[in-house]
Amino acid sequence: MVALADPTRRRVFELVAQRPRSVAELTHSLPVSQPAVSQHLKVLRDAHLVRAEPRGASNVYHIDPQGLEDMRAWLDSMWTDALGSFQEAINKKMETKE
Repeated sequence: MVALADPTRRRVFELVAQRPRSVAELTHSLPVSQPAVSQHLKVLRDAHLVRAEPRGASNVYHIDPQGLEDMRAWLDSMWTDALGSFQEAINKKMETKE
């Protein structure tokens, strides 16, 4: 989740999620330089959230389905833990009222 903490990187991810894009396309859509976009993509690749597909002299970036599945599993476990804690708090509150 650290990979999506940066607002610009999150926007890069959102743009790639809309449709596959090259670094040039991303650079035109963002208020940052091409090297900055490339660095954000590297972080997203390292986190397995995007993958690069060579196309001619450049790469086109796609969402990495495995990374999304891993992120979803992590979020699901967080929700399960949070809901369990919430239920426990309700049960304790109910016990003190009885």
